[in-house]
Amino acid sequence: MWGIIATWRMAFDGVTVASQLLKEGIAVGDAIELAIRLIEDNPLYKSVGYGGLPNIQGTVQLDAAYMDGDTYQIGSVAGISDVKNPISVAKQLSKERFNSFLVGEGARDYAVLHGFDIQNMLTDRAKSEWEKRLKEVQKNKLNPYDGHDTVGMVGLDVSGSMATGTSSSGLFMKQAGRIGDSPLSGSGFYVDSDIGGATATGLGEDLMKGCLSYEIVRLMKDGYSPQAACNQAVYDFADRLTKRNETAGAFSLIAMNRHGEWGVATNVEFAFVVATEKQKPTVYVATPTKDKQTTIEKVTEEWLEQQRKHATID
Repeated sequence: MWGIIATWRMAFDGVTVASQLLKEGIAVGDAIELAIRLIEDNPLYKSVGYGGLPNIQGTVQLDAAYMDGDTYQIGSVAGISDVKNPISVAKQLSKERFNSFLVGEGARDYAVLHGFDIQNMLTDRAKSEWEKRLKEVQKNKLNPYDGHDTVGMVGLDVSGSMATGTSSSGLFMKQAGRIGDSPLSGSGFYVDSDIGGATATGLGEDLMKGCLSYEIVRLMKDGYSPQAACNQAVYDFADRLTKRNETAGAFSLIAMNRHGEWGVATNVEFAFVVATEKQKPTVYVATPTKDKQTTIEKVTEEWLEQQRKHATID
């Protein structure tokens, strides 16, 4: 039994490659790392890696994390700049007994010391979008923030091991040094090979208030299916957050248990990708219902064509 689930349409190619590796018996951590690297390397995706949208100062600062479900080992980087593949740095850090979560210059120095590829991650396209947004904000006094589509994956391999990984350029036009939920254990991700794993995408400032990835794994431990766990955690917290603050940002969570069963819940329309031993890589769209359930449908060709027409593919 093997399986992998990932956030957003942009994960399709990575999941396709990872699914073939998992089918061949490759370790889940290696499959997830490769899948996320493919997304980080694609400049079309404006919320991850090369081509990711910059902060308010025009600098691309990236966050990433990796967790091994067998050992609970976690590696994270936050606010890292000029490093080609933050997910690989995070995975390497998960092997460290100490200093496994590094930020800013410390994270970059670690990457340089260990031979990771260094490059300018700001593309001309991303710079142009930043300049345009900066002018709009200054002229019209607009809210500058937009875009927070983290790629997150949870996977299971044929040996029964599980892992999860995340990577994001974070909130477009964020303050320098701002960190979201993506590199934070329990908020952006969590996995236990004896139970299952979950990962999140959305507004980090709200996701961090609920530790929803851990909560979904805890519910699965208590016997909930992945879908029931996602529904319970996401919609209960969205209600509580709205009640206390009169609003809740967009957030979506995906999960998979140790049997390869999966679930999704969201408070917005949300696309994700799944591949298992029983199904080829498939893109779905999830939407919330009024009765705190989740409607999940395979995307149509029309939907895919509409996505292809956009410069970025989510």
